[in-house]
Amino acid sequence: MRAALLLIVGLVGVVQTLAPRPVVRAWTRVVYRDAGDAEPREWAYLAARAEGAVLALASLVGLYRLAAAPDDTEEAPATDDRSGE
Repeated sequence: MRAALLLIVGLVGVVQTLAPRPVVRAWTRVVYRDAGDAEPREWAYLAARAEGAVLALASLVGLYRLAAAPDDTEEAPATDDRSGE
């Protein structure tokens, strides 16, 4: 489940990095009632591209850590709590 969420976040980040204008246009329609009057400044596209790159990078780091984590299915050796060892 966690890997799927990280993969989705990574894909959204890649799309936002490669095509920031449609993403900003879509969010403008969602946020404003009358999106026809709203014109984002040029830096908004640069900020959206940077945000997408951060999302993609964070997703890759999370997926790497998830893949490199020790497997929880292996059982630890049984120890006797009474002996103190």
